Amino acid sequence: MKIRKDDTVVVLSGKDKGKQGKVLTADPKGMKVTVAGVNVATRHQKARSQQEEGGIIKMETPIYVSKVQLVCPKCGKATRVGKAEKDGKRVRVCKKCGAEV
Repeated sequence: MKIRKDDTVVVLSGKDKGKQGKVLTADPKGMKVTVAGVNVATRHQKARSQQEEGGIIKMETPIYVSKVQLVCPKCGKATRVGKAEKDGKRVRVCKKCGAEV
């Protein structure tokens, strides 16, 4: 999976199409990512004790990694991710401008 935690991504399809956000979690086995402010679900939670309040909680839920695309930090465009070798190490590069991600 070429998308990692703390990357900035743009959503390609679904109800949140066009939104940008930071990747909070990445799950390579399930091929899903959780993006801040995207795919927000509401959950009704009951109070467990006197001090803890119940109510409606909003939380981000995971989406498939195929529905997001990385935003290049240099050119600011949504791009596919390539791999290149630099100083004997593999690095991720932008397919549009060639900058290291």
